[in-house]
Amino acid sequence: MHILRVDLTAAAVRMEETPRDLLFLGGRGLTAEIIAREVSPRCHPLSEKNKVVIAPGLLTGSLAPSSGRLSVGTKSPLTGTIKESNVGGTAGQGLALCGVKAIVVEGAAPAGKNYVLVVGPGGARLDDAGAFRGMGNYEAAQKLRDAYGKAASLILVGPAGEKKYATSTVAVTDLDGNPSRHAGRGGTGAVLGAKGIKAIVIEQPSQKVREAQDKKAFAETCKTFAEALYKSKKGLRDYGTAYLVDVVNGVKGLPVNNFSRGFSPLAASINGERLAGFCRERGGKTGKPCSKTCVIQCSNVYCDSDGRYVTSGLEYETIVLIGSNCGIFDLDAIAELDFLCDDLGIDTMETGAAIAVAMEAGLVSFGDTRGAKRLVEEIGEGTLLGKVLGQGALVTGKVFGVARVPAVKGQAISAYDPRVFKGTGVTYATSPMGADHTAGNCLPGRGGINISQAEGQARVSMELQILSGICDFLGLCLFVGPLPENLDTFAALASQFTGAALSPEDLRAVAWEMLVKEVSFNAAAGVSPVENDVPEFMREEPNPDAGLVFDIPKEELYTFWRQG
Repeated sequence: MHILRVDLTAAAVRMEETPRDLLFLGGRGLTAEIIAREVSPRCHPLSEKNKVVIAPGLLTGSLAPSSGRLSVGTKSPLTGTIKESNVGGTAGQGLALCGVKAIVVEGAAPAGKNYVLVVGPGGARLDDAGAFRGMGNYEAAQKLRDAYGKAASLILVGPAGEKKYATSTVAVTDLDGNPSRHAGRGGTGAVLGAKGIKAIVIEQPSQKVREAQDKKAFAETCKTFAEALYKSKKGLRDYGTAYLVDVVNGVKGLPVNNFSRGFSPLAASINGERLAGFCRERGGKTGKPCSKTCVIQCSNVYCDSDGRYVTSGLEYETIVLIGSNCGIFDLDAIAELDFLCDDLGIDTMETGAAIAVAMEAGLVSFGDTRGAKRLVEEIGEGTLLGKVLGQGALVTGKVFGVARVPAVKGQAISAYDPRVFKGTGVTYATSPMGADHTAGNCLPGRGGINISQAEGQARVSMELQILSGICDFLGLCLFVGPLPENLDTFAALASQFTGAALSPEDLRAVAWEMLVKEVSFNAAAGVSPVENDVPEFMREEPNPDAGLVFDIPKEELYTFWRQG
């Protein structure tokens, strides 16, 4: 495995041997390490001094179940912190099978110059991307596959990334070639766009699978784990992550109208059962894998009432943040908004939060689907209002004088109200990434305590941030379960694959060191521990349906990273 260096200033690429001390890192562990070593914490995120690191997980490309994840790391233009955004699709496995441990993108192309980075089994090169400039992700994906082959995997920067919006994503194609999987959070697409990358094409690798050092034991562990996952994840397979709509609404933690409520009687119109029914009736699909090794199969294909494709991978967080959080309870409208966001390359979570803030400011009314669509279209058109919205919820709130902005360290809160999901609120407040539920989502049942009690939530969040970090550097989907009972399996997979004797404690140590590096980077960037908190209004304004405020003592959050 090699590290591919891409110098956009010199328009040069080169392969480097992976340093020995990086051999057992992958995914977020590798992006954090390289960014911490090579990027000045004080640099402007859109300057030449910033870098983007794209790294498959340690197990990605192997037969390990649900191990196709890819990490995109950089200094975020949204949060000003170190950032890792995680994505499925086909690109992670394609890079790993081409022998690429990581791509490090540095420097910047001259103004007006854009490149397609082509990566294959024989090496890499930069092609001119002028023909694809300004294209939406769907059109660009089609034309790139026409030019480079239908079997190619793609990593794309949409028009939003070219415009350097802090909400911009990095899109990855799924098994059908649709650019519907997104490393969505933190504006990673803006950094790639600022450097002059329009797309990365991964040609079909000659290698079919990365072989384990202990093939027999690895195959047995993979088989046992895959069978257990398939058996236990039927709900996700049947209904997708939209099954969480009923769960979260049931505990009155569903964001409604810019987090002004936690429950809606209309939630059944956007839940997993309704989504699955539409998919069945209209020629869509549920139970769809996002990559070749996915056994959980929580994705879907959503069609309109005439049976035409609209979007794929319609997930809980999207359904809620551009749906109920904006007062929209129409799955067709939500799916259309999801397509528009995917095509532009903007984060549906951040965009939904920004639109809800704009609705609170009175630009359009809550529940106005046409108004919401128009706001997304303005982002694409680059109007003055679109540019404001394209910088996210916090900037939108500042421009329009809205105090109730649900964001931490500049990043919008995800679709779990921290006044109810208090452990997730601790994660929002303390994660090096900003308000990111994937850093450690304290769902009901995790940690053995009530989600709405204050005591013990910091401990649960810390444990889940470490376990989620393990999944992130191994390249495992979080839906395999960042749980203590899976640690022995994770260690067995890592040991059998690499040939190193790695214990659960070793995996914990790697994840902890990764988190320490991220927190240290942020401190050097000027991020104060007093920024480890949820928005003020969530401490003062009760969720009216749950009757709860966020009441974790501030000192627990300010001193969170001293616990280790």
